[in-house]
Amino acid sequence: MDNDVTAYINKGSPWQVEVCQKLRQLVHRTVPDVTERLEYGKPHFASDGRHVAAIHVARDKISFLIFNAGSVDAVKGVLRSLGNGERKTADISEGQAVDYELLADVLAKTSAR
Repeated sequence: MDNDVTAYINKGSPWQVEVCQKLRQLVHRTVPDVTERLEYGKPHFASDGRHVAAIHVARDKISFLIFNAGSVDAVKGVLRSLGNGERKTADISEGQAVDYELLADVLAKTSAR
């Protein structure tokens, strides 16, 4: 685990730290050979030289971005498309139930070689 990523996560509010730690663990469990580092000031996760996910902490939410997701349908209220749809994001607010299983399933599909 990258110390810069840990420092980024630990700067959030308590609920954000908890959710980010779970998302980080989810990525490492789902993509076993994943590497992590700060890019563009945010934690990015890569496998075989390509991005698979990123975490962004904002003042009142967390965005969990999944790359290479063009073949994955958006899920209303859970997962929305960005740009041309190759990226999907889950925006998570304080107190919101997070479907980590769904996010892991999507990540598994999009990161498969």
